[in-house]
Amino acid sequence: MLFSSVLFIWVFLPVVLVVNYILSRIRFQREETRYRVKNLFLLFASMFFYAWGGISYLFLMLFSILLNFLGGYAVGRAAASPFWQRFFLCLTVALNLGLLFYFKYFNMLGLWEVVLPIGISFFTFQAMSYVFDVYRGKAPVQESLSDFALYVSLFPQLIAGPIVQYGDIAEQLKCRRESLPVFFSGQKRFCYGMAKKVVIANTMAEVADQIWALDVDRLGAPVAWLGMIAYTLQIYFDFSGYSDMAIGIGRMLGFQFKENFRYPYTSLSVREFWRRWHISLSSWFREYVYIPLGGSRGTLLATCRNLFIVFLLTGIWHGANFTFWTWGLYYAALMLLERLFLGRVLDRNPVKPLNWIYTIFAVMVGWVFFRSDSVAFAGAYIGQLFNFGAAEYSILSFLSMKVLLVFAAAAVCLGFLQRAFKGIWEKLKGNLVVTAADSVLQLALLIYSIILIVSGTYNPFIYFQF
Repeated sequence: MLFSSVLFIWVFLPVVLVVNYILSRIRFQREETRYRVKNLFLLFASMFFYAWGGISYLFLMLFSILLNFLGGYAVGRAAASPFWQRFFLCLTVALNLGLLFYFKYFNMLGLWEVVLPIGISFFTFQAMSYVFDVYRGKAPVQESLSDFALYVSLFPQLIAGPIVQYGDIAEQLKCRRESLPVFFSGQKRFCYGMAKKVVIANTMAEVADQIWALDVDRLGAPVAWLGMIAYTLQIYFDFSGYSDMAIGIGRMLGFQFKENFRYPYTSLSVREFWRRWHISLSSWFREYVYIPLGGSRGTLLATCRNLFIVFLLTGIWHGANFTFWTWGLYYAALMLLERLFLGRVLDRNPVKPLNWIYTIFAVMVGWVFFRSDSVAFAGAYIGQLFNFGAAEYSILSFLSMKVLLVFAAAAVCLGFLQRAFKGIWEKLKGNLVVTAADSVLQLALLIYSIILIVSGTYNPFIYFQF
């Protein structure tokens, strides 16, 4: 079930919000009982949400929940014995990675076809973070299986993140602050996220998919650049829009999730880009892979090795295709170059727009590998970026008035204006006129998005496959 679907918007989400509100108003003898009941309801709703995509997927997620709950319990109870604690940790991690390998990479062996369960990469990494935190003494052992199950399966972030680390939500499972201001801030985040996904990302998807379906050897530079830019915008507004909706729904239910994007396309280096893009995944790899390997505390050679491992694993995490692995290695090479010398050049460069041009071009080339079916296709596509000779396809055939308007909207929403006028916006937040205009815009965008969904507009979701 997608957030940008009629069933979710008209039935599932309203029912969940209404029942959650009723449970917040009913009198209970103890607040602990209230949250126990609310958690059980949200657990049931989350299981139903996930089972909508296939009941067999639900059993797999339940197995993952039980595996990591028992793994965390064993790791926590074996704290007095370092050997057994490491043994239970390694066993739990190995079983988790075994599940990921089977469902995500077994098809590469060509023995038989394995259907990829929805969101398996996200909920597996989320569950493993609990076991790691228990091992490191950063989180207590969770005694309630239902609360742990809710942590893993909570529907706003279940399918595509953000990946919520256990320590960030442990206390919220016991008690969370719910108020009208928090609810309305969540509603606002959801409406804008929906518009980013349905209005901008879906329109860019139509352009990108049309161009990627053409004969790559006859694209020509103008069309190749348009396809690359369209996909660059599609994947950002698709994924960040979904994250915004997840964060917004979380707030409406009383949960506070960390940000997953901070205007990554305004970055002035690849290092900065990865501090702003898919922050929850970057944080996960930094916390549980990069730092345990030694981070940047050792020699330069060791630091380069650690960066190489992290970005290779990032590519592998995304899927069983050499294009994802190449994408990960591509970023490893860029990060190593910036670590070795290029980063100092960028920091000292007084003409910062040149930094941005380098960064956004590097990112867009990376998305060509990410989007392509093969490394050979990606190489041919990149070659077409510089083919300024006669081309068979005209760029004008892809640029309707609707597409041009959405391109303009995307440019406004990339973050340059938001970062430049952040101080002014903070001062205007309490202004009655600005608040009223903001509310009208939210409503208009939500209505327009629903109209597009009901009319059967093109509605893919890139990270649904992960």
